[in-house]
Amino acid sequence: MEKVVSLCKRRGFIFQSSDIYGGLSNTWDYGPYGVELKNNLKRAWWKANVYERYDILGMDAAILMHPKVWEASGHVQNFFDLKSDCKSCKKRFKSADLKDKNKCPECGGALTEARPFNLMFKTYQGPIEESGNEIYMRPETAQGMLVNFLNILDSRHPKLPFGLAQIGKAFRNEITPGNFTFRTREFEQMEIEYFVKPLDADKALEDWITYRFNWYLDLGLKKESLRKRSHGKDELAHYARACTDIEYNFPFGWSELEGIANRTDFDLKQHSQYSGRDLQYFDDSTKERFYPYIIEPSGGVDRAVLAFLVDAYNEEKVRDDTRVVLKLHKDLAPTKVAVLPLLRNRPEIVELAKKIAQDLKKTIITVYDDTGAIGKLYRRQDEVGTLYCVTVDVQSLEDKQVTVRQRDTMLQERISIDKLKEYLSNKLT
Repeated sequence: MEKVVSLCKRRGFIFQSSDIYGGLSNTWDYGPYGVELKNNLKRAWWKANVYERYDILGMDAAILMHPKVWEASGHVQNFFDLKSDCKSCKKRFKSADLKDKNKCPECGGALTEARPFNLMFKTYQGPIEESGNEIYMRPETAQGMLVNFLNILDSRHPKLPFGLAQIGKAFRNEITPGNFTFRTREFEQMEIEYFVKPLDADKALEDWITYRFNWYLDLGLKKESLRKRSHGKDELAHYARACTDIEYNFPFGWSELEGIANRTDFDLKQHSQYSGRDLQYFDDSTKERFYPYIIEPSGGVDRAVLAFLVDAYNEEKVRDDTRVVLKLHKDLAPTKVAVLPLLRNRPEIVELAKKIAQDLKKTIITVYDDTGAIGKLYRRQDEVGTLYCVTVDVQSLEDKQVTVRQRDTMLQERISIDKLKEYLSNKLT
């Protein structure tokens, strides 16, 4: 884990937020390569769940919502952890994580009695901080889709089963965040609310578990590092009938990447009651009105990015050197091609390399780099997961060919410059 964290800072994937001021604990900024990896991951999720399916519609709901949304959803009453504070060192702990409920795991001091701690961030609407102006930063993206159920029915007229998909920020005032980007107070979710007939819910749940599990495999996560874990009855959320987590074996142990839950008809019933609007679905074929059940696949963007980074990290012995390479799937790699001049003190080579890079940039994510010797440049691109390195050398000026090096095998091939774009495009599709 330390090696991955070090690589992330060294190569511009992830930085500590507000680093020059000493940082803000458990908040992270995505650098040039990190934001590309993150965007590629979200793009792959959107493609698989919205563009390639006929039964999912996309959404982007607001972060701030009417306070009654969170009363109806149960978050105001139920969304809390029990916490204990150390009377000596003043550190705060999640009670569920404590082996000894009376003794501080850090300094050995006495702990306070466990007290409820609501996980929602509270803010105020308007210029005056008064109790009547309190609103919350959303702790999940789901409710934004659920309260738009009626709007979707009226505007798009979908038939069951259908779903709504959203990628967006959520905020939870976690007591004990940690493990790099795995558990943070500000994070991004990829969520689907899939509406089905009640009798179809069990099968839909199993279908979604399989579908989502295979998505991670298709993007390159090792099968032996993934597993499905069904929740016991004591783990289920108050609204859920069943839930299965897709877990990844991180360096710190098996932990959740995504949960797929059967939320029953709890949400639509609650929002109908609190809003006074009828959120039942009318089935034209049976002439029945009912509340659909909801299957919810909910995954974390930041957790998934971390899992793919850990899974892709490789160290290999190359002669007397250790090569670090991120073997990211081609759809996720932040940069597809790097164009490198063999001799940066030869203006004609540099000029040709820049011209090739500029031409490739029009259709392929490409970088140009001349800030080191060729061996150093190769290693740098290996570390960020670049799939192909294109080297422009002295011979390129004469034969109009370049050397293309493949990331994983390090095999090299001479390719004509006028055929280069076609060659790379075929490799990357």
